Amino acid sequence: MSSKQRTAILVAIDVLIVWISIYSSYLLRFGGNVPPLYYKQCMIYGLCSIAVCLLTAGYFKLYQRVWQYASIGELVAILAAVFITCLAATAVAGLLTGRSVPLSIVLRAYETILLLMGGVRFVWRVYRDRMYRIPTNKRKALIIGAGDCGTMIAKELKYNKGAQMYPVAFIDDDKTKHRKQIMGITVVGGREMVPQIVKEKGIHDIIIAMPSLSRKDIAGVIDICKSTGAKLKLIPKLGDLIDGKIAVKEIRDVDVEDLLGRDPIKVDLEGIANYVENKTVLVTGAGGSIGSELCRQVLPFRPSRLLLLGHGENSIYAIEMELRRTFPGAVLETIIADVQDRERMDDVFKTYRPDVVFHAAAHKHVPLMERNPAEAVKNNVFGTKNVADCADKYGTERFVMISTDKAVNPTSVMGTTKRIAEMYVQALNNQSETKFAAVRFGNVLGSRGSVIPHFKQQIAMGGPVTVTHPEMIRYFMTIPEAVQLVIQAGAFAEGGEVFVLDMGEPVKIVDLATDLIRLSGFEPNVDIQIQFTGMRPGEKLYEELLTSEEGLGSTKHNRIFIGHPVIMDRTELDFEMKKLEKVLTQGQEPIRALLKHIVPTFQSSNKQDQKELVTV
Repeated sequence: MSSKQRTAILVAIDVLIVWISIYSSYLLRFGGNVPPLYYKQCMIYGLCSIAVCLLTAGYFKLYQRVWQYASIGELVAILAAVFITCLAATAVAGLLTGRSVPLSIVLRAYETILLLMGGVRFVWRVYRDRMYRIPTNKRKALIIGAGDCGTMIAKELKYNKGAQMYPVAFIDDDKTKHRKQIMGITVVGGREMVPQIVKEKGIHDIIIAMPSLSRKDIAGVIDICKSTGAKLKLIPKLGDLIDGKIAVKEIRDVDVEDLLGRDPIKVDLEGIANYVENKTVLVTGAGGSIGSELCRQVLPFRPSRLLLLGHGENSIYAIEMELRRTFPGAVLETIIADVQDRERMDDVFKTYRPDVVFHAAAHKHVPLMERNPAEAVKNNVFGTKNVADCADKYGTERFVMISTDKAVNPTSVMGTTKRIAEMYVQALNNQSETKFAAVRFGNVLGSRGSVIPHFKQQIAMGGPVTVTHPEMIRYFMTIPEAVQLVIQAGAFAEGGEVFVLDMGEPVKIVDLATDLIRLSGFEPNVDIQIQFTGMRPGEKLYEELLTSEEGLGSTKHNRIFIGHPVIMDRTELDFEMKKLEKVLTQGQEPIRALLKHIVPTFQSSNKQDQKELVTV
């Protein structure tokens, strides 16, 4: 039935309702026999009521409302329309007939019109509710949160034919709502009831509809739900509720990031603006996970020019196109260059004279670098040296190097090369006008080559999910979270510091794999197997964030700490790096031996004898 046809039917029904209400009121008032004197008034009153009713119904949009979703707003509109109809029609009929309409007739007509007009419309909603019993072809959903957001989601799922889920129960911690019904759906209890309800009602999906809760609280709810075997979904943004955007498409799967329970980071916008605004900013490794996110988050602080430097043309092109769409007024320069090329770096700095440098270019894959130590040294050590020397030479104000927790008491070539890079920028800081600093953090969720995409791919293929060791733990942080803190740390830099980001509690990798399997709707070691493959070369069971000599200090930000600067002998370090440059062509063992000499805490996992240094 078309909209016009439905409107025409409603208009005809309303005309009939008004006429029946008026005529029956006169009949009841006069015992079934209306006197001729009042019969004329009855006709005039009825016609006036019909005319005014149609006008007021149009004004209150009673014919444009979707009555299957009728609620308090629709009830108020009917009350107002009928009240105005009776009041105006009574006055007009009295003027035209010269005789006031009896009060009993007016009250009875008002009651009858109100009951019939409201009844016809709400009967349709009751009919629709009865029609929408739990469909057998839809997945049963449990909604956690019986507030405004949960109610809107329940309504959407009940009446949207395209929805794949159907709500069968609410969970809410508010005890006053327990055993009450919302949208015909019972609030069965608090969050402790989730496992029981999932089992009793055969729930397929759990929807967490509490967008106002902190991420820490959300993580607690997820922790209860993830053992049920139901697939978890989330309404992530309070803004979507405020803006009225809640719909089926807003329901997303719960990601592992939601399990971290991190509250939103508050950034000191003024402090950041002071050192980025109207400055030329260079990001090396701009096509990588961290580098590209740095570009996204730096641009809102209005640098005069942003330089995107990277070795891979495809990744640089991709981030350039994205930034030009997102920030059409930004001044961008894309530079294809390798940080290992000292002359090219000198030319870049001479041409653009960057005020701020975020150095994110690095080789980061531990097992790969174990097999290719010369490349790790060339990129992570000498690449950093080239960029840092140019920053010093051309008067860069701040240089922020992205480091890793694997640089602390390293067991891998990659971690050792990053530690030497830290040592070099600290030593250079002692003789430079540039403020050099490093920011150290752990694993980044979702970055290229990280464990989460790898696990997701294995799950998509039906398993098994491979974990190196059952006791291996790591610190984790999301990419945007890490980058915000990196930019913030740059504002605190006075020179020579190693900033350490608060990574929260470390996570067992096997627990991460288990959670990810469950969040994908499978049972670990039943649907998807977990296999332990043994630790790879260069790995250790746990990571540290500080060396023993650094200590720990606080900053103005509660998520950023500072490792106190360690005094480095620039002359001695330069000498060791010249030796390191010479051994790059002499094979893996001389390289590892010299790395051990420069960083005594390096505990190589290589089984061959590495104690003797090669004469260079």
